[in-house]
Amino acid sequence: MSSDTRGARGTKVLGALTAVTLVLTGWMALVASPPDVVQHDAVRLLYLHVPTAWIAMYVSFGITTLASLLYLWKRTRSRFWDIVAGASAEIGLVFIGLTLLIGSIWGRTTWGVWWTWDARLTSTAVLFVTYVGYLAVRRIPSEPLARSRRAAIVALAAFLNVPLVHYSVEWWRTLHQPASLLDERRLGDPQIHGTMLLTLLLSVLGFTLLYAWLLIHRFRLAWVEEQAEVEALQEAIAERHAEAEAEADMASQAQVAP
Repeated sequence: MSSDTRGARGTKVLGALTAVTLVLTGWMALVASPPDVVQHDAVRLLYLHVPTAWIAMYVSFGITTLASLLYLWKRTRSRFWDIVAGASAEIGLVFIGLTLLIGSIWGRTTWGVWWTWDARLTSTAVLFVTYVGYLAVRRIPSEPLARSRRAAIVALAAFLNVPLVHYSVEWWRTLHQPASLLDERRLGDPQIHGTMLLTLLLSVLGFTLLYAWLLIHRFRLAWVEEQAEVEALQEAIAERHAEAEAEADMASQAQVAP
């Protein structure tokens, strides 16, 4: 069995596992999990809001940063890591957008407003804009190696905003609640329990599997696009060389003609 066949089968298994986990999460979030004493049914948004934030800030942008470091490291400088960084950032940008959207809906239900310039909300919005800028840098026309190196440096700078978002609820007065799953001041003490905790953990697992599935497919597509771009460039160079040789032949024939 070829590695491509094994890879395709593994991706299908991952996709099926992801689908089952997300369906189970949906059932537990909407049926099995009880409403919160304070937030009532609005707490069900937590099962989307927390995992999307987890995937965006810590997983997607974390892998983008790690891949960028590996690309800048001379011993591992490879197009592989650059493509991983870009693919992960694109997925992370989608998830951070969903985080802001779901958070806005939760805010309207809980605070009575769609948006407020709260420290957590503002820093997350800045993070979103920062990675939009990172992806824009990746698309600036330039020599491929220089463009990838520039993008990797921007990725490292962009990740500096992640700790700012994480600690914003502790460093400033904020309407946003502190960590729901783990209180860092009392390590190991979850702020939710029972079925609600189980549902939240399952949702985090499901979205993590979804991220892995999306990353594999986005990487494959980006790799194909990369190879097509290289082939197109090589064909253009070959055509230009052929035209130059033809022009040189015509010039030499003109010189020897009586």
